[in-house]
Amino acid sequence: MSNPLLVVEQLSKTHQDGERPVPILDGVSLQLAAGESLAVVGSSGSGKSTLLHLLGSLDAPSTGRVLVEGQDLHRLSARAQARFRNQKLGFVYQFHHLLGEFTALENAAMPLLIAGLPVPDAREQAEALLNRVGLGHRLEHRPAALSGGERQRVAIARALVNRPRLVLADEPTGNLDAHSAAEVFALLAELQSELGTGLVVVTHDLALAARLDRQARLVDGRLQEQG
Repeated sequence: MSNPLLVVEQLSKTHQDGERPVPILDGVSLQLAAGESLAVVGSSGSGKSTLLHLLGSLDAPSTGRVLVEGQDLHRLSARAQARFRNQKLGFVYQFHHLLGEFTALENAAMPLLIAGLPVPDAREQAEALLNRVGLGHRLEHRPAALSGGERQRVAIARALVNRPRLVLADEPTGNLDAHSAAEVFALLAELQSELGTGLVVVTHDLALAARLDRQARLVDGRLQEQG
């Protein structure tokens, strides 16, 4: 793969349980091209979320490297990591993590505001994306007034509003009923494809995983590409 977007090299993570080291990830390596999508599946406790946190520089590896567009994330300072996450990465979680005191529009615009974009421009871009995900009529509603599927659509808009190079999604449909899950997953994949964004999704849903370009399974801390 020439000029991959994401390169993971021999990534390992070990936690300490008192005096006993507990390996979580063991020499994980992978590459992902811009515009490509990868599903990571595995049993509960297999290290899927840990892997995603390492890819997003939300946790530090015990050994190994994560490079996004050639930038070694874990060699950056904490401030530079935060700036990189804001500019280059998007995150979607099982629980939407929207800010309850802010409207759908304000939540979706938050990454742009943090990046320093003027408020009118941030609101305009966020509104365009919320319209794109079918929430143009819910802009001024707070999360408590939205359904689970609507909240997750706002979360997707927030993750994509700054046109990130890589989106990391941790069980993005795990808290939804089957119909809403299928709709949200299809929307995420469609927008990711349109924007040419790389996408890594952790999911337990094998049917949804099969809709992505590639699938890999975490077993005993090692990543095994499927097919």
